[in-house]
Amino acid sequence: MCGIVGYIGQNDAKGILLNGLARLEYRGYDSAGIALLNQDGIQMTKVKGRVAVLEEKADEGISGSLGIGHTRWATHGVPSIINAHPHQSGTGRFIIVHNGVIENYEALKREYLKDVSLISDTDTEIIVQLMEKLFERFQDTRTAFCETMKLLKGSYAIAMIDAEDRNTLYVSKNKSPLLIGIGEGFHVVASDAMATLKETNRYLEIHDEEVVLLTSDTVTIQTLTGEELERESYTVELDLSDIEKGTYSHYMLKEIDEQPFVLRRIIEEYQDENNGISIDPAIRIAMQQADRIYIIAAGTSYHAGLVGKGFIEKLAGIPVEVHIASEFNYNMPILSDSPLFIFISQSGETADSRAVLVQIKKMGFPALTITNVAGSTLSREADYTLHLHAGPEIAVASTKAYTAQLAVLVLLAVDTAETKEVTLDFDPIRELAIAANAIEVLTDQKETIENLARDYLTTTPNAFFIGRSADYYVAMEGALKLKEISYIQAEGLAGGELKHGTIALIEEGTPVIALATQVYVNYSIRGNVQEVAARGANTLIISMDGLNEENDALVLPEIHELLAPLVSVIPLQLLAYYAALHRDCDVDKPRNLAKSVTVE
Repeated sequence: MCGIVGYIGQNDAKGILLNGLARLEYRGYDSAGIALLNQDGIQMTKVKGRVAVLEEKADEGISGSLGIGHTRWATHGVPSIINAHPHQSGTGRFIIVHNGVIENYEALKREYLKDVSLISDTDTEIIVQLMEKLFERFQDTRTAFCETMKLLKGSYAIAMIDAEDRNTLYVSKNKSPLLIGIGEGFHVVASDAMATLKETNRYLEIHDEEVVLLTSDTVTIQTLTGEELERESYTVELDLSDIEKGTYSHYMLKEIDEQPFVLRRIIEEYQDENNGISIDPAIRIAMQQADRIYIIAAGTSYHAGLVGKGFIEKLAGIPVEVHIASEFNYNMPILSDSPLFIFISQSGETADSRAVLVQIKKMGFPALTITNVAGSTLSREADYTLHLHAGPEIAVASTKAYTAQLAVLVLLAVDTAETKEVTLDFDPIRELAIAANAIEVLTDQKETIENLARDYLTTTPNAFFIGRSADYYVAMEGALKLKEISYIQAEGLAGGELKHGTIALIEEGTPVIALATQVYVNYSIRGNVQEVAARGANTLIISMDGLNEENDALVLPEIHELLAPLVSVIPLQLLAYYAALHRDCDVDKPRNLAKSVTVE
């Protein structure tokens, strides 16, 4: 959450900062700001609202070859100009931007800043005021910066300017993502490489509790105790066209349409020369040795984990538990003797999941990360990684990363089954190819699905999604998509649970969307539909070809029942998209949400 961009070099930084912040706006967009340093001193612009507002407000006359920028998702203090970043110390000498949460900021305020008048409600201002206090003691910016970082507890990614030094940009991180971009005669800082890909494709990782000093020509990495480190750069393989909307009005719609291509790319990446599955042999061994698998995830990735549990248990015969990361971190269950932990995260930076990873690594247990971002924190710190190959996902509501997660999980399950010599009547490569074709059929039915969204969801205050077995997990994901971007209060329920309480909420006209793709519960879920219809619900059934009945609203192309969740989620994604569109919501940037959840 929140985005940082920084630049030091020979060119004017303003355009680079604004362009980078626009690309990072999926990380937070309730306020934004930039600070530039030139021969006249610090020039700063901050706004409440989007980066577009910042672009309008940034004076054409301001410039500088050293600058930092920030787009905010509020954690401490309401969205406002005062709480927007950058923040300045009392004398104005030190200016910082910060992502993360400083857990001990109140204690730092009491101990070090009793005589300082704070102007904001943020934990970030504590950092910059503390920096000035320590500079008074040490009279050296580098030393004061390191000493400040030593006192911080929690998560942070920080970029700082000393207004009396136009040649250095100070950077540090702990638990929050931050990268250094390498250029000819310049360097950039960014929370995500996408922000500065226009400037460079060469990057350096910053590890936790490191400080980096940047000039236009040099990069100095050191520990908080001053030990200098060497690190090789790497090249980001990303095409700028991948992060543009092209002819689409919204990233979400573009990413929904990209899902068939993503499945085909996963097939290409994970298929060996004999049309089998190619997976790191070390992952195979870890799966074989596990007596139980613990899937740790949040949000959409958690729903993918629930579906993945079915893949692994049914195909490979290994017991699986799926846990919400934020709960597992504070309420760990009794673990089996030889567990394997699988962390599912689109960004690979999910703070709750990383907190669990840190715990289980201390306990000596192996970890596998399934993520869309190679080199992300969860990928780097786990023992193994399976990459989703979905390409950049910009819209806050995840779509193609979800289907990619399901595809990689089914390949992992089949590969494990084969190494355990389980006989399967299931060719995952063929079935994923069929699923890709089925998704294309559904994405071509946008007009039909838009009409359904208009009829069922334009004015309703709430909606219910129901299913049984795997359909229940997809119903949960459909409800999440709808509430994320249309702000309709939505619930995903197991069909049989309706009569145990929730049916009390059904009244005349309440939308109830049911999935019927599993043959052995087909009649059961249809019975649940009749129960709510008898109480006035406005019912909509989405069924699989072969299980369909006359009045079903939408019939999915027939695919292998196990992979039905890959296909049945598509109309739910599109229903959410069109519902948000017809309710005049901001589809790609829903209120209060951010794409990468890097704070607990």
